[in-house]
Amino acid sequence: MAEGGPKGEVFDITDMREPVLTDAQKAALAGAAQASFDFSAQAILAAAQAQTGLSDFGPMDFVERLELWCQCVREDSFLSPVSHAALWMMFLRYASDRLRVEDICKRHPEILDITIDRPIIVAGPPRSGTTHLLGLLSADTRLRSMPWWEAIAPVPTAADVPTADDPNPRWSRAEAGWQQQDAIMPLMKYMHEFSPDHISEDIELQALDFSSYLLEWLVLAPRWRDYYLNHDQSGTYAYLKKGLQVMTFLKGPNRWVIKCPQHMEQLPVLRATFPDATYVVTHRDPVGSIRSTLSMWLYASRILRTKSDPEEPKGYWIDRYRTLLQRCVRDHHVLPPEQTVDVYFHQWIKNPDAILGEIYAKAGLPLNADTLATLHKYHADHDPGVKGRVVFNLERDFGITPDDIRRDFEFYFDRFPVEREVR
Repeated sequence: MAEGGPKGEVFDITDMREPVLTDAQKAALAGAAQASFDFSAQAILAAAQAQTGLSDFGPMDFVERLELWCQCVREDSFLSPVSHAALWMMFLRYASDRLRVEDICKRHPEILDITIDRPIIVAGPPRSGTTHLLGLLSADTRLRSMPWWEAIAPVPTAADVPTADDPNPRWSRAEAGWQQQDAIMPLMKYMHEFSPDHISEDIELQALDFSSYLLEWLVLAPRWRDYYLNHDQSGTYAYLKKGLQVMTFLKGPNRWVIKCPQHMEQLPVLRATFPDATYVVTHRDPVGSIRSTLSMWLYASRILRTKSDPEEPKGYWIDRYRTLLQRCVRDHHVLPPEQTVDVYFHQWIKNPDAILGEIYAKAGLPLNADTLATLHKYHADHDPGVKGRVVFNLERDFGITPDDIRRDFEFYFDRFPVEREVR
C-alpha cells in the first residue's frame, strides 16, 4: 500500500509475515531452482581460475575463511534458490577479483608504494544514514570514492574496454544487475539502493579477503560471526588498503572517502591501518537503525529465504548491534580527538553545515562557498525521502516495542549523547 506525500510515496508493507509473491518473484524462484551449486572453496577457486585464466591468489590464508563461508551457506537450511544463485555468483566474483588484484600488483609492483593520503573514513551503525553521508562527501571531486559499478569490478578486464555502443561495460553490467534486483524486490530501493552510481561501502574490498561481517547480512551465520569476532582483522584491513592502492593506480586521486558500519567494532585495526585518517563516527538511537534492519531483512526474506519469520532477524540483529556498539564504546578512545568527528543524528538533521565544517577542518580541506554549494545540491538531489520511503512497524511485524529494544543499549546512551528518537 502506498500513499502520496510531499517527498514521494510512503510504502507500508502489510504482508511482511505472510508475503504475497508477485509473478516476477515466483518466476525468479522457479528459475533459480533449476540450478545447483557446489559450495566448497575448491569449486569456487577452480571456477575463478577458469573464468580469469589466472592462478595466483596471493596469500592463501583466506581459504579457511572461504570454506567457513561455504559451510555457513550449507548449514542455513532456509536459504532460497535465489540466495544460492546470488551467493555463488558473489563468492565467484570475489575470488576472480582477488586473482585480478594479485595479477595487476605483480605486473605493477609500484602499486604497493602508493600512499593512501589522509582518507576520510565514515563509520556508524548500519541503517543510520552513513550511506547518505558517504555520498554527500563523495560529491567533492577532490576526494576519490567507489561507485558500485567500480566496487564490483575493481580491475577492468579485456571485456571492459569502452566501445561506441557501450562506453562503460562495467557500469552496464551493474545496471543490469540493479534492474534485475529491482524487478523482484521493488521496495528495496527505498531502503538500500544498489544502482550503478551509488557510492559503495569499502566492504567490497574487504570481501576479496573473504572476511568482514558481510556474510551475516546474507546468511544466518552465527558460526562465521563468532569466528570473525575472535580473529584479528589486520590482514583483511591490509587487503582493503591494497584494493584502494590498485584503484588509485587505475584512476586517481589518492585522497579517499570510504565507509563501512563494521569499522565501529574494528577501531583499533582501522586506526593502525589508516593512522592519518579523519574518522567520522555517526551515532543514532539504535532503535531507529535496528527497526530498519529488521524490516529490510524480513522484506527480503520473501525472495531470499524459504520462510518469512520475524524471529530470525529479531533473534540475531538486536544482539549483533549490541556487540557492534559495545566494541565502539570500548575502543573509541584509540581515535585521536584531533582526527575524529562524532556526528549525532539529531544534530545532523538540524544543522549539517556546522558538522561538515568540522569534518573538513579536521581533514585539512578548505570548505569554500562553491564546495558547500556542491554538497547542498547533492543533499537536495539525494534526499532519502524524495523518491519514496518505507514505514516500519515494530509492534505489528515483530511483536516488540522500541523500549523492549532500547533497554539493551543503556551502555551506549551512557557513553554518547544520543537522542532517543523512536518512541
